[in-house]
Amino acid sequence: KLHSDLDKGVGTVKYTLSGDGAGTVFTIDETTGDIHAIRSLDREEKPFYTLRAQAVDVDTKKPLEPESEFIIKVQDINDNEPKFLDGPYVASVPEMSPVGAYVLQVKATDADDPTYGNSARVVYSILQGQPYFSIDPKTGVIRTALPNMDREVKEQYQVLIQAKDMGGQLGGLAGTTTVNITLTDVNDNPPRFPKSIFHLKVPESSHVGSAIGRIRAVDPDFGKNAEIEYNIVPGDGGNLFDITTDENTQEGVIKLKKPLDFETKKAYTFKVEASNLHLDHRFHSVGPFKDTATVKINVLDMDEPPVFSKPMYTMEVYEDTPVGTIIGAVTAQDLDAGSSSVRYFIDWKNDVDSYFTIDATEGTIATNELLDRESTAQYNFSIIASKVSNPLLTSKVNVIINVLDVNEFPPEISVPYETSVCENAKPGQVIQTVTAADKDLSPAGQRFSFRLSAEASNKPNFTVHDYRNNTAGIETRRNGYSRRQQELYFLPVVIEDSSYPVQSSTNTMTIRVCRCDSDGTILSCNVEAIFLPVGLSTGALIAILLCIVILLVIVVLYVALRRQKKKDTLMTSKEDIRDNVIHYDDEGGGEEDTQAFDIGALRNPKVIEDNKIRRDIKPDSLRFPRQRPPAEDNTDIRDFINQRLQENDVDPTAPPYDSLATYAYEGNGSVAESLSSIDSLTTEADQDYDYLSDWGPRFKILADMFGEEESYNPDKVT
Repeated sequence: KLHSDLDKGVGTVKYTLSGDGAGTVFTIDETTGDIHAIRSLDREEKPFYTLRAQAVDVDTKKPLEPESEFIIKVQDINDNEPKFLDGPYVASVPEMSPVGAYVLQVKATDADDPTYGNSARVVYSILQGQPYFSIDPKTGVIRTALPNMDREVKEQYQVLIQAKDMGGQLGGLAGTTTVNITLTDVNDNPPRFPKSIFHLKVPESSHVGSAIGRIRAVDPDFGKNAEIEYNIVPGDGGNLFDITTDENTQEGVIKLKKPLDFETKKAYTFKVEASNLHLDHRFHSVGPFKDTATVKINVLDMDEPPVFSKPMYTMEVYEDTPVGTIIGAVTAQDLDAGSSSVRYFIDWKNDVDSYFTIDATEGTIATNELLDRESTAQYNFSIIASKVSNPLLTSKVNVIINVLDVNEFPPEISVPYETSVCENAKPGQVIQTVTAADKDLSPAGQRFSFRLSAEASNKPNFTVHDYRNNTAGIETRRNGYSRRQQELYFLPVVIEDSSYPVQSSTNTMTIRVCRCDSDGTILSCNVEAIFLPVGLSTGALIAILLCIVILLVIVVLYVALRRQKKKDTLMTSKEDIRDNVIHYDDEGGGEEDTQAFDIGALRNPKVIEDNKIRRDIKPDSLRFPRQRPPAEDNTDIRDFINQRLQENDVDPTAPPYDSLATYAYEGNGSVAESLSSIDSLTTEADQDYDYLSDWGPRFKILADMFGEEESYNPDKVT
């Protein structure tokens, strides 16, 4: 209610209201100033309203007093129940937990005013879930109420929680929620076999490593707490079997470690132990977390293939052994009760297997071809044995045959050596270390010996020092070597092996003499380097070579010019009959050559005028037969020459063809005159050879020969 001191109750004052909710939530009587709520109020929606009121003159519409502000506060009543905003809840607690173990804390919210009365005071209680769990009325913490709750007995629990305001008093509002509690597993149960004895039947033909049976221990726990490890207790037959755990089913898988044989042993008995992998120390007092069971295995008899006496056979044979030689045998037996006979044959895979044969009944292996170790040192093939009663049952064994070596190859130097020796080498200096190789398969302890050949032992150049370890050193025996005297030395080295029969070979080593410095470092081994001056630099050598090249070019040019000048002189006149000498470039075979062409044009022009017959072509007329009187034994050589010269001079069909290469017409005025036999004197008495002595040393032998003949001529009178 609003009232102004200026209001006299005569209706001259009007009251107005403004602010929060004016006209919508609250209204005012303009005459009396009473304020009324025109709809329901909710404190949780709006706890208070701020309003402004004023008194106004009815006539003048002017305020009588300043505007005043006031607050209307909504008083709370208990109209909201507590609510669990996070519900429903899910929680877990380990099984076998003690009483009072914490599980979960719940919380309910009441929208009423907590500062006014007990409308927002909440109290918690359990409506469903007792006696397993309890809850704190004030905090809402849920705890276990019973000890040793077993997950294997009951795993899931549903608890109904109530929250009530007004402190739980009568008339208060309440809200509920559900809590689903799960007991988590702990390893509180050992594995247990459902029975104490397991019986298994296993065929004796089972393969090693194969699974022959399964056993299972039961563990009521869950997850890793239920993981079981199986072990075979050492005892009878335990060494033939092994057991592993199937991770999916937690079963024990029994596997075979060794082959079974019904004829040897028909049954096996052993114990298997099952235990947990992950133990909980809180439950050790309960007892051992393992269990034991007995496994009995009965071996079933099966029709088996033959069994070889060895897992593999190794044999040896010398190369070049005669065909048909027995080198060994394989043996297989049928161990079944029937004991059937066995047949053998080679497992043919390639052509190599054809080198051997096997006796189908006895199993003996023999050579089928000649063997060569250098071609194939080892043969590897398989032998198959089958039962006569059941050929489908076969077994296989590997056979290795090593071909032994027969010493048939001599040892040789292993690699070609490039050996050199310095010119300034000293006696006893090792210039090369050599090794040997043998194509034969060297047995253990074989050694090679080195020595010089017999013809080289007496030469004072080099020697061979055998180190007795299959190597040898080439040593010098001289004090210095000269490349100018001898550039290469050939040293024959004899190498012998130690096998029987002894084989040896002679290997020739080439040793090159090189120029070295004082430390023995090779400077040059080239032949050209011998003639190079010592101490010249590279620039000086290039300059010398350049000068030599220039001189050679000058000489070649000079010779070419001289030849060109001489050729021009000989070819000045095309009408000169001597021009034929230039055009024909054939060389005759001497005075006895009768098949060349005529060079009669080179004769004396006077003779040409007297003889009109063309002498430069072959005439069509027949040749005149030559009359050659037999020469006497004591006829002087000059008479013989003159006789042959006269025959050729008068023979028109037989020109001196060799004159083309031997003679040339020099013309008149020659100092020595013509050397041609043309126009030569016909008698020996007219010949005078004294002028040959004046021609110089090149004609000295010719002058002496004819001078002696002239002095000793018995027909000449001096």
